[in-house]
This record gives sequence, C-alpha cells and structure tokens, in this order.
Amino acid sequence: MNPTRPELRRELQARRAALSPGERLAAADAVARRLAERPELRAPGYVGGYWAVGGELPLHSVQLRLAPGQVWCLPLLQPDKSLRFAPWRPGDPLVNNRYGIPEPEVAPSSTLDPAELVLALVPLLGFDRAGHRLGMGGGYYDRSFAFRRERTGPPWLVGVAYACQEAPALAAEAWDVDLDALATEREWLAFGR
Repeated sequence: MNPTRPELRRELQARRAALSPGERLAAADAVARRLAERPELRAPGYVGGYWAVGGELPLHSVQLRLAPGQVWCLPLLQPDKSLRFAPWRPGDPLVNNRYGIPEPEVAPSSTLDPAELVLALVPLLGFDRAGHRLGMGGGYYDRSFAFRRERTGPPWLVGVAYACQEAPALAAEAWDVDLDALATEREWLAFGR
C-alpha cells in the first residue's frame, strides 16, 4: 500500500533528520560543486535560494560559488501565500517571518517577482525521477512559479536535496510545478523541460 502524502512527508522528514551534521555539511559542499560545474546555471542575474530550516540542505556553499554577475536572493513570504525575492549578502539585516524563517529586511518596492530570476534553487521534502517534488504542503513555490507550467525557463527551477529524499513515483497534482533539474550529493538529474 502506498503511503498518503502526510505519511510520506513524515517519513521523508525522519530520513532528513537522521543525517548527522557532518553528513549535512558534506552533502551541501558536494551539491554546491555539482551546481558550479553546470554551465547552464552560470548566467548572470538573480539567483533565488532559501534559508535552510528543519534539516533542509544548506546553501551557504552555493552562495560562495556564484558566477560573476550573479546576485544571491532569499524569498519573502507574501500575504497571498506566494513568494517574492530580495538580494541578500551576509551581514545584511534579516527579520523572521511568521514561520521563524529569516528574510531580508527590505522595502516591498525593492523585492523581485519570481519571473525576474534566472535560477531558483528549490527546497523540497521529496523528489522522484520524473522531476516531481513534494514540498512541505504550503504551496508557496507552486503558486509563485505557476507561470512555469505555461512556458520554459528562465528561471530554471532546480531542486536541491539529499539523496535520501528520493521517493517512489510521486503523483502530480494539477497545481504542481515540476523541476527542470535536481542536484543531490550523489548526482545531477536533468528532466528535459
């Protein structure tokens, strides 16, 4: 019997939580190297990342390896449950959102629409080999990048995860936005979108 989405989320959270701090840091460095090797991800422009929480793969090593002309951005939750992005460098002011996740402290007028990014590194709880992702269930990324169901990138949507987050085939919902590619500490998967 296949697990329900809530059951699968709990199982995948447990897998992620079982990783040691050393395993997490080694995986983060391996993913950063893997992303830096991809010439198609090196275009100048805004790169959307995220502040890792709850065992998500940290992206500090990715931020340190940005290509010339790339600007690191973090997401900001919006009242309509979508995301906007803002440039951020270490030392810039942060404020916690309603979930306790740090966001850049900026004026709303200086935020970017997701369509302005060249690349978005997407957190996830689970992925399958068809490019489907299972998030935390809030739908923020699916709402924010819904325009990608109608057209190709940019921005390129690249999931980042630990290899242990792979799941059997995930049933896609009508609102899901699939990934263009995925990087783990073990491999790079391109989905040909």
